[in-house]
Formats: sequence, structure tokens, C-alpha cells
Amino acid sequence: MLVNGARLEPDVSGGLFWPERSVFVAADLHFEKGSAYARHGSLLPPYDSQATLETLEGALDRLKPETVICLGDSFHDAGADQRMTGETRGRLAALCTAHQWFWIAGNHDPDPPADLGGTCVESLAIGHLAFRHEPLPGPATGEVCGHLHPCASVAVKGRSLRRRCFATDGARLVMPSFGAYTGGLDVFEEAIAGLFPGGFDVWMVGRDRVRAIKGSRLSVPARLARDRTAGKMVTSAGKDR
Repeated sequence: MLVNGARLEPDVSGGLFWPERSVFVAADLHFEKGSAYARHGSLLPPYDSQATLETLEGALDRLKPETVICLGDSFHDAGADQRMTGETRGRLAALCTAHQWFWIAGNHDPDPPADLGGTCVESLAIGHLAFRHEPLPGPATGEVCGHLHPCASVAVKGRSLRRRCFATDGARLVMPSFGAYTGGLDVFEEAIAGLFPGGFDVWMVGRDRVRAIKGSRLSVPARLARDRTAGKMVTSAGKDR
């Protein structure tokens, strides 16, 4: 995949590797989302941080980047790092020590915990790319962001397959969420599709590989398809007048 001239490799972990700069990027880890929900009465199995960390460790072990960038919402809320088990916290701190590590501030974690190691920043520019949590409104050439948790659906052998995905038009890139308990927003929702007025393609994350899919092959959710049809009817009626 090319984004503003940079050749990037979507990884099966849900992260992104930039070989030329030896950079690995992960968006929306949402550590301790399970324990945050439990505090409000929604009981989820308390293993999300461990599962997310194991996936992250595996990707870093395979790809061996020099630099790691976490694109915000790495922690689900303030105090999330303190709710981690000592083992999980220690393993995460070890990763921060072993790499040049950047925590980009997100809306869930505007002040990432500094005592784990790494450098906390609002955004980060490297070469022709700009890394931030939320996409800027309007055109943003070279932007790599998270926040929106994109997912896409495609018809395969008569059934619909829905997966996390990377969405890009070659100028900017929206990354999938990395965390074990994070959901997804369909790429045809306005919050995502509106960032790509000229259209976009996706790289869908499967169990053992990432598959490039043209935007024209993607399935539009029924609700959004009805809304589009209704919008066309309203536009046509206005022209008739």
C-alpha cells in the first residue's frame, strides 16, 4: 500500500509496518476496556489487556521495528494502567524500553501514563507522513490516524464477510483498532467515507493474512443503502421542481 509516497505494509495483527523507517504503528489498543466496563456493571472476561498485549508482542517479535507508534486510545480510561496486572504492566514497560516508543494522545487517554516509558505526544511527523489519533476535517495528505475503528463487508461465496480493515485513498489512511475488545464502524458510514470524497480501497484483516479489496467490491449495509436511495429520491424531487 502507498500512502503519500510511503510504502506501508498492513499486518495481520491489525498494525502497520513501514519497512523503510523501521516503524510499527498500532491504533486504539484500549487496554483495560474490560475492567472499565466491569466497574459499570457490564461484566466482560478480564483478559482483553493480556490478549491485546500478546498480539502486540507477537507482531513486534516478527517485524523487529526500531520505533513503535501507538495512535491514541491506547488506554481505555484514566487509571487503566493501574488496573493492569503487575505481569501485564511489566511486559508492556519492557516493550517500551526495547523500542523507541511514542504514545499519541487520544480522546480516551489525553495523558497517557508516562511511567511506563516512551514519549507522550499530540501528533508525530516522520517523512511525508503525519501520525495522529483523530482525522483532521477536510483533506489531510499523508495523514495516518485511528479513532474510527473501520470495518468492511464483502460477499464471499454467497455470504457476507465482515472484518476490521485499513481504509485509504492513497493520500490518507485510517487504521483498524488493535484492541481485543474494540468494535468497528462500517467504512460507508459518513464519518469514514466522508474522509475519502474520491473513493477508497480497503485492506481487510483476516486470520492469517491481509487482503486488498477494491472499494467497488464492498457491500454497503442495508440501512445505508436505503438511506442512499432515499437521498437520491429527494434530490431528484428537488430537481423536478
